[in-house]
Amino acid sequence: MSPQSSPATLTAGLIDVFADTSLTGNPLAVVEDADALSETQMRRLAGEFNQAETTFIMRSGRADLKLRSFTAAGAEVGGAGHNALGAWLWMAQEGRLGPIEAPRIFRQEIGGEVLPIELRPVDGRIFGRMKQTRLKLGSTLAEVLPLAAALGLAPEDICAGPAPRVADTGVAHLLVHLRDAAAVDRAEPASKGLLKLLEAVSAEGCYVYALDRSTPRRAYARFFNPTVGLWEDAATGTAAGPLGAYLASEGLISGSIEIEQGTKMGRRSILQVNLASEPEISGAGVIVMRGRLSI
Repeated sequence: MSPQSSPATLTAGLIDVFADTSLTGNPLAVVEDADALSETQMRRLAGEFNQAETTFIMRSGRADLKLRSFTAAGAEVGGAGHNALGAWLWMAQEGRLGPIEAPRIFRQEIGGEVLPIELRPVDGRIFGRMKQTRLKLGSTLAEVLPLAAALGLAPEDICAGPAPRVADTGVAHLLVHLRDAAAVDRAEPASKGLLKLLEAVSAEGCYVYALDRSTPRRAYARFFNPTVGLWEDAATGTAAGPLGAYLASEGLISGSIEIEQGTKMGRRSILQVNLASEPEISGAGVIVMRGRLSI
């Protein structure tokens, strides 16, 4: 910046996504009117916020808004997860989208795709519901020993069915069924081993989960994503969608599933996945900080 120039001032803040109260759910940093920012500036700002992800909101020639999201490590991420849902909930709660007095459909450009999102009022709050893309299934892992070692678990902790498999409804993740919630909480992945395994199956992250036998449409999960420098995530829509769609394709659930994530981190999150031709992720958010960003 030259001595004569003035710093750009942008509206920014933090919103807890998939949360009913503040300081729960998955925090997201949001920056409005980010069209003039370079990619380098976006990456540096994401590092400055040091959240799991920071979403930059821009104008779009293809949709109502364009979103770009980066991790604190500077990796760009796509897919319709908490990074997208949180940005729309932020805009709605800040009054940037006009009144949300009845369900309204918007279109978002993200990761090269244009996807719909519905915002609706429920008991004085605004909820968002986003469609992801149709399920694409990838590699199945037949060798349990390397997987167990990468997750810091015993081989008997990994269930045979449904098999560990890569699933994609916008982003490809490895889904691993564990025998119970205690095994999910015991997982202590070895970063190098998990990275090597994920690269071998062309997956971005790993979603370990257990099913509630007494309530079939509930799951307990944790998410690890070392490929983008994100060790553990508190709520991951791009993993919850594939999990719901994969379980439905195996005939284990139908209609919907509720996934609890982030509890081990002290950031309990509840993700609702509705299952139609494409999975839909839904949830609310709580704005915890508003401010002005000068760069």
